[in-house]
Amino acid sequence: MLKALIVAVTGLVMGGVLAAAPSQARTLDEIIKSGTINVGINPTLPPLGKYNDQNEIVGFDVDYAQEIAKKLGVKLQVVPVGSPDRVPFVASNRVDFVMGAMTRNSERAKVIDFTVPIYTEGLGVLTTGSAKPTAWSDLNTPETKLVEVRGTTPVAFIQRTLPKAQLTLLDNYPDVVRALAQGRGNALIDVIDYVGDYMKDYKDVKWQVTSMPVEVDYDAMGVAKNATGLKDWLNIAAFEIERSGKRAELWKKWHGGIDMTYPIAINPYF
Repeated sequence: MLKALIVAVTGLVMGGVLAAAPSQARTLDEIIKSGTINVGINPTLPPLGKYNDQNEIVGFDVDYAQEIAKKLGVKLQVVPVGSPDRVPFVASNRVDFVMGAMTRNSERAKVIDFTVPIYTEGLGVLTTGSAKPTAWSDLNTPETKLVEVRGTTPVAFIQRTLPKAQLTLLDNYPDVVRALAQGRGNALIDVIDYVGDYMKDYKDVKWQVTSMPVEVDYDAMGVAKNATGLKDWLNIAAFEIERSGKRAELWKKWHGGIDMTYPIAINPYF
């Protein structure tokens, strides 16, 4: 009994993902009646989310969430979340849903639910200096010092496939790029589009980008386990946004006129 009580109070950690004590998510009707939907967005992940000169969070995720709010007839409230906070914020109902490169995987799905995918991520390799791997497997050496963002999908991929490499985990992308620029690491495996803005701050660094199909992930909107009505509605809204071409329009707006490298095929069950 005492052990069960301790687990209920402290929560359960499953594979590095915090499972908050169950609480009731806002229903779709409650969100509509409140006039506001709270959406978690990572402001350190341009072009999906970043702070502008007015200290406002802007980016693809913000514009996409605005389309969701418009369809629902409510006001969008953006809640800043870091990569490690995305799942806990949803599980504890601090947000109604979360974006920010939310890759669907079976470990996270033990704690929260996911909508249909809304975009993809094709991983690549970023290195410094003259070294340029011809394959991601070339990084599986004791000399490789990988620096990654805590709580992101590439971490599990690295631990599974590159066990010989050294691995340092930091809290956000600006810190990761700074660590690489300062020589505290020599490689990053991630979606390179997400770190382009930060690389520009270190003009003296000889960045090397290797585009290779390391892995393609499917990113969705993350919702609470007991938010079934909201999830079902979001799936329909996502289908309509994709079918209308609005998603593609917003993607090109924030990605230099280029659409997704690995598009998601639309169908009635999108």
